[in-house]
Amino acid sequence: MPEALPDSSPADSCFAADWPAPARVRSLLTTRSGGFSCGPWAGFNLASHVGDDPAAVAANRERLAALLPSAPCWLEQVHGVEVVEWSAAPVPGAVPPRADAAFTRVPGVVCAVLTADCLPLLLCDDAGSVVAAVHAGWRGLCASVIERTVAAMGCAPDGLHAYLGPAIGAASFEVGDEVRAAFLAVDPAASAAFVPLVPGKWLADLAALARQRLAALGVLSISGGEQCTLRDAQRFYSYRRDGVCGRMASLVWLAAD
Repeated sequence: MPEALPDSSPADSCFAADWPAPARVRSLLTTRSGGFSCGPWAGFNLASHVGDDPAAVAANRERLAALLPSAPCWLEQVHGVEVVEWSAAPVPGAVPPRADAAFTRVPGVVCAVLTADCLPLLLCDDAGSVVAAVHAGWRGLCASVIERTVAAMGCAPDGLHAYLGPAIGAASFEVGDEVRAAFLAVDPAASAAFVPLVPGKWLADLAALARQRLAALGVLSISGGEQCTLRDAQRFYSYRRDGVCGRMASLVWLAAD
């Protein structure tokens, strides 16, 4: 096994979502601190598809699993809108489904998404009966991955809680005219989330766009969205900042009765 970096313990590499979720809803969001990865992936990289040493990734995932009731249910994320339901933890070695959101009603089953600038979104209901994790990059967000996930959960939106995890911030996310046009074609009110930079370029606020979509659905309880991955190189990976880099995980599950 690779040697762990000395800067943190497993628990110090993570934090819980700060949201008014019911007590049986548990969450964990990782940072880049600690772990076994080196080079541009240092240290707590959890992605197996970014060029990191497979042994280091496996060791990082083992460290993470020790903090959870079961191994995370990973996805093959494709910036789409597919939503899967986990009725049990996956069999070791199983091929992850191609999807960008997952939900479960089963205690101990851990929904997970990986990000490094895209927006991770956690959802749960007031009753603590269902949880979901969503990978909301701009493409999936624009194409309604949030709406698809909320519909799949089958709950009244006004009884949901949402938490927006670390993502590229509004002052850092430069996009072209085509990205703004895609959002405005769905909802003209999205213009409020874009600030002109230079001709043909805009600064986009992913968190604001997600809040708009959630509010339009009727979700009233929305927390988080203040942490910028690009500007905080010590805590977070950022694809826009570094190109080759690791990925953080955002995880949510129901505690056993």
